[in-house]
Amino acid sequence: MSTITTADITKLRQLTGAGLMDCKNALNEADGNIEKAIEIIRKKGLAVAMKRADRVTSEGKVVAIVSNDKKIGVMTALSCETDFVAKNEGFSQLAETIAKVALEHKPKNIDELKQITVNGITIQDMIMEKVAAIGERMDIPYYEIIEAEHVFAYVHLGNKIGSMAGFNKVVTDEQVGKDIVMQIAAMNPVAIDKDDVPQDIINKEIEIGKEQARQEGKPENMLEKIAMGKLNKFFNESTLLNQEFIKDNKLTVRQYLQNVDKDLKVTVFKRCSLVL
Repeated sequence: MSTITTADITKLRQLTGAGLMDCKNALNEADGNIEKAIEIIRKKGLAVAMKRADRVTSEGKVVAIVSNDKKIGVMTALSCETDFVAKNEGFSQLAETIAKVALEHKPKNIDELKQITVNGITIQDMIMEKVAAIGERMDIPYYEIIEAEHVFAYVHLGNKIGSMAGFNKVVTDEQVGKDIVMQIAAMNPVAIDKDDVPQDIINKEIEIGKEQARQEGKPENMLEKIAMGKLNKFFNESTLLNQEFIKDNKLTVRQYLQNVDKDLKVTVFKRCSLVL
Protein backbone atom coordinates (compact mmCIF):
# COMPACT_ATOMS: atom_id res chain seq x y z
CA MET A 1 0.00 0.00 0.00
CA SER A 2 1.34 3.42 -0.96
CA THR A 3 1.89 6.13 1.61
CA ILE A 4 -0.78 8.83 1.59
CA THR A 5 0.76 12.26 2.13
CA THR A 6 -0.85 15.46 3.32
CA ALA A 7 -0.04 16.96 -0.07
CA ASP A 8 -2.04 14.18 -1.77
CA ILE A 9 -5.04 14.81 0.49
CA THR A 10 -4.82 18.57 -0.10
CA LYS A 11 -4.62 18.10 -3.86
CA LEU A 12 -7.65 15.79 -3.89
CA ARG A 13 -9.59 18.20 -1.73
CA GLN A 14 -8.80 21.06 -4.13
CA LEU A 15 -9.91 18.94 -7.09
CA THR A 16 -13.16 17.71 -5.57
CA GLY A 17 -14.12 20.00 -2.69
CA ALA A 18 -14.66 16.93 -0.49
CA GLY A 19 -13.82 16.88 3.22
CA LEU A 20 -10.39 15.94 4.55
CA MET A 21 -11.43 12.53 5.91
CA ASP A 22 -13.36 11.71 2.75
CA CYS A 23 -10.26 12.53 0.69
CA LYS A 24 -8.00 10.49 2.96
CA ASN A 25 -10.34 7.50 2.88
CA ALA A 26 -10.74 7.71 -0.90
CA LEU A 27 -6.96 7.82 -1.39
CA ASN A 28 -6.49 4.84 0.89
CA GLU A 29 -9.13 2.90 -1.02
CA ALA A 30 -7.52 3.90 -4.33
CA ASP A 31 -4.03 3.00 -3.08
CA GLY A 32 -2.90 6.59 -3.59
CA ASN A 33 -4.13 6.94 -7.17
CA ILE A 34 -5.61 10.43 -7.52
CA GLU A 35 -7.79 9.60 -10.54
CA LYS A 36 -9.27 6.54 -8.84
CA ALA A 37 -9.84 8.55 -5.66
CA ILE A 38 -11.75 11.20 -7.63
CA GLU A 39 -13.96 8.47 -9.08
CA ILE A 40 -14.59 7.04 -5.61
CA ILE A 41 -15.67 10.46 -4.35
CA ARG A 42 -17.97 10.92 -7.35
CA LYS A 43 -19.54 7.53 -6.70
CA LYS A 44 -19.94 8.43 -3.06
CA GLY A 45 -21.71 11.61 -4.15
CA LEU A 46 -24.10 9.55 -6.25
CA ALA A 47 -24.72 7.20 -3.34
CA VAL A 48 -25.51 10.13 -1.04
CA ALA A 49 -27.84 11.58 -3.65
CA MET A 50 -29.64 8.25 -4.06
CA LYS A 51 -29.95 7.81 -0.30
CA ARG A 52 -31.46 11.27 0.02
CA ALA A 53 -33.59 11.08 -3.13
CA ASP A 54 -36.78 11.61 -1.14
CA ARG A 55 -35.48 14.75 0.55
CA VAL A 56 -37.04 18.05 -0.51
CA THR A 57 -34.65 20.38 -2.35
CA SER A 58 -36.54 23.66 -2.07
CA GLU A 59 -33.45 25.75 -1.39
CA GLY A 60 -30.79 26.71 -3.89
CA LYS A 61 -29.89 29.40 -6.35
CA VAL A 62 -31.54 30.63 -9.54
CA VAL A 63 -29.21 32.25 -12.08
CA ALA A 64 -30.45 34.23 -15.09
CA ILE A 65 -27.96 35.72 -17.54
CA VAL A 66 -28.03 37.32 -20.98
CA SER A 67 -25.53 37.16 -23.85
CA ASN A 68 -23.36 40.15 -24.65
CA ASP A 69 -25.51 41.05 -27.65
CA LYS A 70 -28.63 40.75 -25.42
CA LYS A 71 -30.36 38.42 -27.87
CA ILE A 72 -30.12 35.19 -25.86
CA GLY A 73 -30.99 34.56 -22.23
CA VAL A 74 -30.62 31.44 -20.10
CA MET A 75 -31.99 30.67 -16.67
CA THR A 76 -30.90 27.74 -14.54
CA ALA A 77 -31.47 26.63 -10.97
CA LEU A 78 -29.24 24.52 -8.75
CA SER A 79 -31.23 23.12 -5.84
CA CYS A 80 -30.21 21.83 -2.43
CA GLU A 81 -31.84 20.96 0.90
CA THR A 82 -30.90 23.80 3.22
CA ASP A 83 -30.49 27.56 3.11
CA PHE A 84 -27.09 27.14 4.78
CA VAL A 85 -25.75 25.23 1.78
CA ALA A 86 -27.48 27.58 -0.69
CA LYS A 87 -25.39 30.41 0.77
CA ASN A 88 -22.16 28.40 0.58
CA GLU A 89 -19.65 30.11 -1.71
CA GLY A 90 -18.69 26.89 -3.50
CA PHE A 91 -22.35 26.04 -4.14
CA SER A 92 -23.00 29.55 -5.46
CA GLN A 93 -19.98 29.36 -7.77
CA LEU A 94 -21.20 26.03 -9.14
CA ALA A 95 -24.65 27.51 -9.82
CA GLU A 96 -23.02 30.41 -11.70
CA THR A 97 -20.81 28.02 -13.67
CA ILE A 98 -23.79 25.95 -14.76
CA ALA A 99 -25.57 29.04 -16.12
CA LYS A 100 -22.48 30.26 -17.97
CA VAL A 101 -21.95 26.83 -19.52
CA ALA A 102 -25.61 26.77 -20.59
CA LEU A 103 -25.27 30.17 -22.24
CA GLU A 104 -22.10 29.12 -24.07
CA HIS A 105 -23.27 25.69 -25.29
CA LYS A 106 -27.06 26.22 -25.52
CA PRO A 107 -28.06 22.62 -24.72
CA LYS A 108 -31.56 21.46 -25.66
CA ASN A 109 -32.50 20.25 -22.18
CA ILE A 110 -31.27 19.55 -18.65
CA ASP A 111 -29.89 16.11 -19.54
CA GLU A 112 -27.71 17.60 -22.27
CA LEU A 113 -26.60 20.37 -19.91
CA LYS A 114 -25.49 17.83 -17.30
CA GLN A 115 -23.30 16.03 -19.84
CA ILE A 116 -21.33 19.09 -20.96
CA THR A 117 -17.67 18.79 -20.00
CA VAL A 118 -15.73 21.65 -18.45
CA ASN A 119 -12.02 21.22 -17.75
CA GLY A 120 -12.32 17.47 -18.13
CA ILE A 121 -15.34 16.97 -15.86
CA THR A 122 -19.03 16.92 -16.69
CA ILE A 123 -21.54 19.21 -15.01
CA GLN A 124 -23.18 16.08 -13.56
CA ASP A 125 -19.90 15.00 -11.95
CA MET A 126 -19.32 18.52 -10.63
CA ILE A 127 -22.65 18.24 -8.84
CA MET A 128 -21.84 14.74 -7.53
CA GLU A 129 -18.52 15.96 -6.15
CA LYS A 130 -20.32 18.78 -4.36
CA VAL A 131 -22.85 16.28 -2.99
CA ALA A 132 -19.99 14.12 -1.71
CA ALA A 133 -18.32 17.12 -0.11
CA ILE A 134 -21.40 18.64 1.51
CA GLY A 135 -23.69 15.65 2.03
CA GLU A 136 -26.89 17.17 0.66
CA ARG A 137 -28.92 16.15 -2.33
CA MET A 138 -28.48 18.60 -5.25
CA ASP A 139 -29.89 18.78 -8.74
CA ILE A 140 -30.67 21.05 -11.69
CA PRO A 141 -34.48 21.27 -11.56
CA TYR A 142 -34.80 24.05 -14.11
CA TYR A 143 -33.19 25.22 -17.35
CA GLU A 144 -34.64 27.45 -20.06
CA ILE A 145 -33.20 29.39 -22.98
CA ILE A 146 -34.92 32.17 -24.94
CA GLU A 147 -34.01 34.20 -28.02
CA ALA A 148 -35.38 37.58 -29.08
CA GLU A 149 -34.31 40.94 -30.44
CA HIS A 150 -33.75 42.15 -26.87
CA VAL A 151 -33.68 39.91 -23.78
CA PHE A 152 -33.80 40.96 -20.14
CA ALA A 153 -33.22 38.82 -17.04
CA TYR A 154 -33.91 39.33 -13.35
CA VAL A 155 -33.36 37.38 -10.12
CA HIS A 156 -35.23 38.14 -6.90
CA LEU A 157 -35.91 36.96 -3.34
CA GLY A 158 -32.50 35.73 -2.28
CA ASN A 159 -31.83 34.12 -5.67
CA LYS A 160 -34.91 31.87 -5.40
CA ILE A 161 -37.07 33.46 -8.12
CA GLY A 162 -35.91 34.42 -11.60
CA SER A 163 -37.48 35.68 -14.80
CA MET A 164 -36.57 36.44 -18.41
CA ALA A 165 -38.43 38.29 -21.14
CA GLY A 166 -37.78 38.80 -24.84
CA PHE A 167 -39.00 41.73 -26.92
CA ASN A 168 -39.66 42.12 -30.65
CA LYS A 169 -37.27 45.08 -30.91
CA VAL A 170 -34.48 46.82 -29.04
CA VAL A 171 -35.84 48.48 -25.90
CA THR A 172 -34.24 51.93 -25.89
CA ASP A 173 -35.13 52.58 -22.26
CA GLU A 174 -33.72 49.57 -20.42
CA GLN A 175 -35.79 50.38 -17.34
CA VAL A 176 -38.83 49.24 -19.32
CA GLY A 177 -37.33 45.79 -19.83
CA LYS A 178 -36.38 45.63 -16.18
CA ASP A 179 -39.92 46.60 -15.17
CA ILE A 180 -41.38 43.76 -17.23
CA VAL A 181 -39.11 41.03 -15.84
CA MET A 182 -39.80 42.32 -12.32
CA GLN A 183 -43.53 42.12 -13.09
CA ILE A 184 -43.14 38.53 -14.26
CA ALA A 185 -41.15 37.55 -11.16
CA ALA A 186 -43.64 39.20 -8.80
CA MET A 187 -46.97 38.32 -10.44
CA ASN A 188 -46.25 34.91 -12.03
CA PRO A 189 -48.37 35.21 -15.20
CA VAL A 190 -49.29 31.98 -17.01
CA ALA A 191 -49.10 33.51 -20.52
CA ILE A 192 -48.45 36.76 -22.37
CA ASP A 193 -52.09 37.36 -23.38
CA LYS A 194 -55.48 35.65 -23.21
CA ASP A 195 -55.03 33.88 -26.54
CA ASP A 196 -51.77 32.34 -25.33
CA VAL A 197 -53.26 30.50 -22.34
CA PRO A 198 -53.12 26.71 -22.94
CA GLN A 199 -56.53 25.11 -23.44
CA ASP A 200 -56.06 22.67 -20.57
CA ILE A 201 -55.62 25.60 -18.16
CA ILE A 202 -58.74 27.27 -19.57
CA ASN A 203 -60.74 24.05 -19.17
CA LYS A 204 -59.50 23.66 -15.61
CA GLU A 205 -60.46 27.23 -14.69
CA ILE A 206 -63.94 26.79 -16.18
CA GLU A 207 -64.49 23.63 -14.15
CA ILE A 208 -63.24 25.34 -10.99
CA GLY A 209 -65.56 28.27 -11.67
CA LYS A 210 -68.55 25.98 -12.16
CA GLU A 211 -67.81 24.06 -8.97
CA GLN A 212 -67.39 27.25 -6.96
CA ALA A 213 -70.74 28.53 -8.25
CA ARG A 214 -72.35 25.17 -7.54
CA GLN A 215 -71.04 25.24 -3.97
CA GLU A 216 -72.52 28.75 -3.62
CA GLY A 217 -75.94 27.31 -4.52
CA LYS A 218 -76.23 28.87 -7.96
CA PRO A 219 -78.70 27.19 -10.38
CA GLU A 220 -77.24 24.68 -12.87
CA ASN A 221 -78.37 26.68 -15.90
CA MET A 222 -76.29 29.66 -14.68
CA LEU A 223 -73.05 27.79 -13.96
CA GLU A 224 -71.55 28.19 -17.44
CA LYS A 225 -72.15 31.95 -17.53
CA ILE A 226 -70.78 32.41 -14.02
CA ALA A 227 -67.72 30.29 -14.85
CA MET A 228 -66.99 32.38 -17.95
CA GLY A 229 -67.11 35.52 -15.82
CA LYS A 230 -64.60 33.97 -13.44
CA LEU A 231 -62.47 32.96 -16.43
CA ASN A 232 -62.28 36.58 -17.59
CA LYS A 233 -61.16 37.59 -14.11
CA PHE A 234 -58.52 34.86 -14.28
CA PHE A 235 -57.28 36.23 -17.62
CA ASN A 236 -56.97 39.72 -16.15
CA GLU A 237 -55.07 38.49 -13.11
CA SER A 238 -52.92 35.82 -14.74
CA THR A 239 -51.91 37.00 -18.22
CA LEU A 240 -49.02 39.41 -18.39
CA LEU A 241 -50.46 42.12 -20.63
CA ASN A 242 -53.76 42.24 -18.76
CA GLN A 243 -52.31 42.34 -15.25
CA GLU A 244 -52.22 45.55 -13.26
CA PHE A 245 -48.76 47.06 -13.61
CA ILE A 246 -47.06 46.64 -10.23
CA LYS A 247 -45.49 50.13 -10.32
CA ASP A 248 -48.78 51.85 -11.23
CA ASN A 249 -51.99 49.86 -10.68
CA LYS A 250 -53.99 52.40 -12.69
CA LEU A 251 -52.37 50.89 -15.78
CA THR A 252 -52.31 47.39 -17.21
CA VAL A 253 -48.97 46.10 -18.46
CA ARG A 254 -50.32 46.42 -22.00
CA GLN A 255 -51.10 50.12 -21.44
CA TYR A 256 -47.71 50.71 -19.86
CA LEU A 257 -45.92 49.25 -22.90
CA GLN A 258 -48.11 51.15 -25.38
CA ASN A 259 -47.35 54.40 -23.55
CA VAL A 260 -43.67 53.67 -24.05
CA ASP A 261 -43.79 52.42 -27.66
CA LYS A 262 -46.94 51.29 -29.50
CA ASP A 263 -44.91 48.76 -31.51
CA LEU A 264 -43.09 47.23 -28.53
CA LYS A 265 -44.20 43.67 -27.76
CA VAL A 266 -43.20 40.90 -25.38
CA THR A 267 -42.59 37.82 -27.53
CA VAL A 268 -41.57 35.30 -24.87
CA PHE A 269 -41.04 35.02 -21.14
CA LYS A 270 -39.94 32.42 -18.60
CA ARG A 271 -40.13 32.31 -14.82
CA CYS A 272 -38.44 30.00 -12.32
CA SER A 273 -39.15 29.67 -8.60
CA LEU A 274 -37.62 27.51 -5.88
CA VAL A 275 -40.21 28.83 -3.42
CA LEU A 276 -42.72 26.17 -2.41
